[in-house]
Order: sequence, then structure tokens, then C-alpha cells
Amino acid sequence: MSIVRNITRAIRMTLVFWVLTAIVYPLLILAVGQVAFPFQAKGSMMQNIEGQPIGSTLIGQQFRTDRYFHGRPSTIRYSQGKQAKPTGISGASNLAPSNPDLLSRIVEQANTLKDENIKPPADLVYTSGSGLDPHISVEAAEEQLDRVARARSVQPDEIKPLIDRYTDGRFLGIFGEPGVNVLRLNYALDLKEQNRKQNQ
Repeated sequence: MSIVRNITRAIRMTLVFWVLTAIVYPLLILAVGQVAFPFQAKGSMMQNIEGQPIGSTLIGQQFRTDRYFHGRPSTIRYSQGKQAKPTGISGASNLAPSNPDLLSRIVEQANTLKDENIKPPADLVYTSGSGLDPHISVEAAEEQLDRVARARSVQPDEIKPLIDRYTDGRFLGIFGEPGVNVLRLNYALDLKEQNRKQNQ
């Protein structure tokens, strides 16, 4: 009889813990996140002034034109356009340092930056481990400042405060290095330009 009672108790305890950990706890965390941190809970998605999503501040975007600051190079092929399916893939190139393809890619990237009169900082030449980094170093942003200012027909001094504003400090003040969020910076540039045109 004690064996049956113990088995029944074990089954009850399993069901109770399953309900707590698989249903109650996730729903509680979801509710707290939606109420206390709605922006982060929804993927840190940024929207333009028309309310359309333009990307997540947590995932690196690809910017091609001279009017924008460029993020880190990536081996990830981002999904683009309304018909494209999101890949959800993250990862590095996995090429060994001795691989000639890696060397040729780095040399090509460095030469492209030199053609733009940019002294190539490491994070504009080498891909990241995840391939999705949303930040670049302050040095990488400042190296691109003149190019972006020329393309937008403004003075670099007008853009520099935006770089400072969208620079995230070290985590807990001691871990990592300060980084500039490329998506937030580029969107701020578009807003600034739009406001300037409206005031003309």
C-alpha cells in the first residue's frame, strides 16, 4: 500500500511542479515583461514615424549607402523585403585563420574602407562571433563621420552629438567597451534630416 501511496504522491508532485514551471512561471514572466518592460519584451523593435517596424536594436542591420553609418561586416545573409522569409540564423564564418578565403575577404574589406578614406578599425573589418552585433565602436563611428556628413550635406559637428547620444556604455560600468547602436543612430539621422526639411 505504501508503494502505491508513494507513486501517487510522486505523480501529484510532478504534476504540481509541471504546472508551476511550465504554465504559471512563464505566464508570470510574460505578464511582468509586458507591463514593466514592453519595449524589450516585444524584441526591442524600433518603428518609424509611420508606425512601421524598421528593425530591432538588438540585431545588426545592413546599411549600404554612404548616407548611413555601416555596422560590422557579417557572414549572415539578412532576409530583406516583404516576401523574404526571416532566417533566424546566427553564427560566424567558421573559417580558419589559415583559410585563404578569410584572408581575401579581410583584405577586400580593408581596401574598400581605405578607398573611402577610412582608417580600418577592427570591428569594420572582422565579423563578429554571432554575426548579428548591433553596435560598432566609437572609433568606427567617428571614422565614418566625414563620409556620412558629406553624403547628407551637413557639417560633421551636427552629427557628432548623435554619436554621443547613441553610445551605450560598459555593462555595469566595467564589462566590455562602449558601443554605438547603428540602427538607432541612423534612424536619428533620418529624423534630423526630415525635421530640417520641414523647417526650411
